[in-house]
Amino acid sequence: MGIFKLSLVFIFLSFLKLHSQHLDDYKLWLKYNNIEDKNLATDYSNITNSIYLPTTSEIYTNTKKELSTAIPQMLGRESTFTDALRPENSLIIDLYDNLPKDLQLKVEREFKNVSNEGFLIKSVKYNNAPITIISAKKEIGILYAVFRFLHLMQTHENLKEIDLIDSPKLQLRMLNHWDNLDRTVERGYAGFSLWNWQKLPGYIDERYIDYARANASIGINAISLTNVNANALVLTPMYLEKVEALANIFRGYGVKVYLTARFSAPIEIGKLKTADPLDVAVQKWWQNKAKEIYTFIPDFGGFLVKANSEGQPGPQNYGRNHVDGANMMAKALEPFGGNVIWRAFVYSEHDDTDRAKQAYDEFLPYDGKFMDNVLVQVKNGPIDFQPREPFHPMFGAMKKTPLVMEFQITQEYLGFSTHLVFLPKLFEEVLDSDTYQKGKGSTVAKIVDGSLYGNKLSGMAGVANIGTDINWTGHPFAQANWYGFGRLAWDPYLSSEMIADEWLRATYNNDQEFIEPVKKMMLMSREAVVNYMNPLGLHHLFDTGHHYGPGPWVNNLGRPDWNPVYYHKADTMGIGFDRTPTGSNATEQYAPYLANLYNDPKRIPEEYLLWFHHLPWDYKLKSGESLWDGIALKYQKGVNQVSEMITTWNNAKPYLTEGQYKEVEMLLQIQLKEAKWWRDACLLYFQTFSQRPLPAGVEKPANSLEYFESLKFPFAPGIRPQWD
Repeated sequence: MGIFKLSLVFIFLSFLKLHSQHLDDYKLWLKYNNIEDKNLATDYSNITNSIYLPTTSEIYTNTKKELSTAIPQMLGRESTFTDALRPENSLIIDLYDNLPKDLQLKVEREFKNVSNEGFLIKSVKYNNAPITIISAKKEIGILYAVFRFLHLMQTHENLKEIDLIDSPKLQLRMLNHWDNLDRTVERGYAGFSLWNWQKLPGYIDERYIDYARANASIGINAISLTNVNANALVLTPMYLEKVEALANIFRGYGVKVYLTARFSAPIEIGKLKTADPLDVAVQKWWQNKAKEIYTFIPDFGGFLVKANSEGQPGPQNYGRNHVDGANMMAKALEPFGGNVIWRAFVYSEHDDTDRAKQAYDEFLPYDGKFMDNVLVQVKNGPIDFQPREPFHPMFGAMKKTPLVMEFQITQEYLGFSTHLVFLPKLFEEVLDSDTYQKGKGSTVAKIVDGSLYGNKLSGMAGVANIGTDINWTGHPFAQANWYGFGRLAWDPYLSSEMIADEWLRATYNNDQEFIEPVKKMMLMSREAVVNYMNPLGLHHLFDTGHHYGPGPWVNNLGRPDWNPVYYHKADTMGIGFDRTPTGSNATEQYAPYLANLYNDPKRIPEEYLLWFHHLPWDYKLKSGESLWDGIALKYQKGVNQVSEMITTWNNAKPYLTEGQYKEVEMLLQIQLKEAKWWRDACLLYFQTFSQRPLPAGVEKPANSLEYFESLKFPFAPGIRPQWD
C-alpha cells in the first residue's frame, strides 16, 4: 500500500475515532455502558430476564424501547418481554390498579405515599420466587420509574433488595428555551435552536425524540419552546401546526408544551388597534386564540409571559397592572386547564429606585389577586443571574401567590459554555437559603414547593443551555447543569454532591478513584468563578452586550442600571452598593432577622458584603485583611482554583478516553487564561481608586489597564460583529 493510501486510511480511522467520541457526548447521561463486573451483571440479568410490560399506550411503548435499548448495552443480552403475566416473570411493570390483588397487597402500604407522577420499585417474594415490581398510579410514573431503575443499574447500585418510593415535590418542572424563530438562541452557547421550523411538521428529527428521552429521564415535564422576548408569529396557524408536531412527540414522554405569548399579539397578528387587557375585543381575541391552540394541542400547557420589561409590551402600556394582564390570559386558558406563567423580571428606565428593589415593589401589592391558574416566575436573585446573589426577597414575602423559581442553566454570566461551572451548587445555595418569614427553617425550597404557605401550584423553571452542538450543551460538563436542574426540580432538597456523583457515574464511569477528585472539582468550580469574577458580593462587572469578559469601567450605556459602575460604585473612599437604611434600604424587603443581619457589616456573611455595603478600602475583613487585600486575594484564589481543576483533570486521564480528556483539557486551559484576564482587568481598574499595591501572593498583571479596556469581543455568541 502506498504512502498516500496509508495516509487516507489514517485520516479515515482518526475521523471514526473522533466521530465516535462526539456520538458518546451526544448520549448525555444515557450511555448505558457495558457492566464489566460479572457478579453485578449476573444480578441484573436475573432481575431483567423476563419482563412483564403491557404496551397499551405510547408512554408504555417508549418505556419498552428504553429497556430494549439499555439492557443489551449494559448486559450484552436481551430480555424477554411478555404482555401477559407469567410465572417466570422476574420484573413486573404496570400500574398499581392493574396488578393482581395479591401483588397489590405486597405494596399497598407503601403506595399511600406515591403521587400521580410518583413510583415504586420494590423487591418482593411472589410464588416463592424473588421478583421486582415497578409500579405507579399513572403511566408517566412508570416511565419515570424505569428511567430511575436503569440509572441505578448504570451507577452499579444493589437492586436485589431494592425498596424505593419517590414522587416529585414540584408540579411544574420546566425548561425555558430562549429560542428565536430564526433559530438563533438568546444567551445560548451551544449552537442554534433544535427546532427546525422550516422542515416541521413533515420532518421529525430523531434529535427531538432523544431530547424528550433526556428530559423524561430526569423528570422534566414541561418546556416553553420560544424566547420570552416573544414573537407573535408563533401563535399563528402556520406555526401552531409545527408546534403540534413537537407536542405529539413530547407527549409520549410526559412533556407538555408551553408558548411564550407576546402581549401585543392582538395588534400584530389579530389586526386589533389595542392590546388593552380590559378591552372586551382583546379579551375575546385571547379566548379565541386559546381555543384555537387547544384544537392543535389538546394538552397545551399555557403561556409564559414577559411583559413591561426591557421594552416588551405589557398591560402597563395601557395604564393597567400585572394582575389585569395575567388574569385576562388566565381566564382564556381556564376552560382548557391551562396556566399563565407571568415573569416578575421587571425594572423600569423611568424608575431610579435600586434595580434590586423594583420587582418586589411592583408585585407585592398584588399578592393574592391573581387567578388560581397564574404562577409568578421569579429569578433566583434580585438582579439578573449573577455568579452569586442573595435570594430574591419576593420568596417568602408573597404568601398567597405560587412562585416559580427561575434558574438560568445556560451560563450567561458564568463564562458561557467555555468555563466549567457546576451550577447545582448555586441552585442548592439558593434553595437552602432561609427566608425567616415564618421563623427559622422557612427555606426558599419550602416556598417553591408550596409547603410553607400551602400554595396549590408549584414549579421550577430553568433557562435551557441546549442547542444543536452534537454534545447538546457546548461544554461536556454543562450537561451536568441540565441534569442537575432536572433532579432539583424533582426534589429541591437533594444535595449538589449527590447530583454530581450520579452524573459522573452515568456519564463517565463508576471508578471511585475517578469519581471522588472530579466530584470535588465540580463542587468547587462555582466558587472559583465567583472568586475570579465577582468576589465578596461584587456583581454585574461584565462588559457591554456579551456578558462574557470583565468591564467594570463601563459607564456609557443608555440606562444607569446597564452600567457596571452603577453596581460597584468604586471611588477613592471605597467600593460596594449600600443597600442598608443609609442607602437604598433594599434590606427592608427581607424578614426582620435577615434585614438586621444584612445591615451589619460585621455580621453579614462576607460573600454578600459588597452587595449590601459600600465600605472603605482599609475596612478589616474577618480574616484580618484589609478589604483591598481581601478582594485581590479572592481574585488570585479563583485563578489558583482553576489551576487546581486542571491538575485534577490531568490526574483523571487514565480513566478517560483520549477524546474525553482532550475536550475538557482544552476548555480548562481557556478558562485559566480568562480567569487571569478577569483578575488582572478588575484589579487594575479598582486599583485606580484604592491606590494600594497588590498584596503578596497576587500575580502582577502582564498588561496595562488601557490594554484590557481596548479589548473587543465581536465573536461572542449572540453578538453581531462590529468595530468602532
